[in-house]
Amino acid sequence: AYRARHIWGAVYADLEHDLSGPPLIDHGRHPLPSPQALEALFVRLGIEDRTQVVAYDAAGGSIAARLWWLLRYMGHDKVAVLDGGWQRWIAMDYPVTAGEESNAAGCFHGAPQRHLLHTIDELAQASLLLDSRDPARYRGDYEPIDRVAGHIPGAINRCWKDNLDAEGLFFSADELHLQFTTLFKETPPQRVSVYCGSGVTACHNLLAIKHAGLEMGRLYAGSWSEWCLDPSRRVARHSE
Repeated sequence: AYRARHIWGAVYADLEHDLSGPPLIDHGRHPLPSPQALEALFVRLGIEDRTQVVAYDAAGGSIAARLWWLLRYMGHDKVAVLDGGWQRWIAMDYPVTAGEESNAAGCFHGAPQRHLLHTIDELAQASLLLDSRDPARYRGDYEPIDRVAGHIPGAINRCWKDNLDAEGLFFSADELHLQFTTLFKETPPQRVSVYCGSGVTACHNLLAIKHAGLEMGRLYAGSWSEWCLDPSRRVARHSE
């Protein structure tokens, strides 16, 4: 799809091969790339320390938000997500091009910001767990991908798609601020750990929290696909 049509000047990053690490038996479906792999990726994409990055996709911003989070995780805060993504760009009749583009190698220097991440062994440090999957998967009504249905005990639910209006645009910062502060109640946002199925769409909720002007919580990157691998871990069904 990228080679057929894309925004002029855009280079391509693939979720499976670029924004995820190699599959691991005891981890989730989209493990984080190593810091070394991320640095090499950003160099290849032409990102330098002062580069303003704008990420977009055709998936409601869910994959673009993963790139947004990975850049912030590596200490690069000059990154944004295009509101409305590819669909909005096309609807506005903005120019597109075809083929494949590349940038001169960048000079990227980053370091992992560990305060943005929770491992499975650190989840107990979170005051609140936020599940970003659709409500039916959260409740355990069905599970189309992972081996077990349900959610991590104690987690509350907010589907990442609830950050968008009917036209696929983010709600205003004020509206999102109201929604998240109501959802979190007395819990400080930075004490929230966010997960989904595999650590991708959870980034969309983290982006929305940041857009709302709140301090960003942490990503549990392994997410449900890691949690449910061990049959000794408790599983909850229905709503908390």
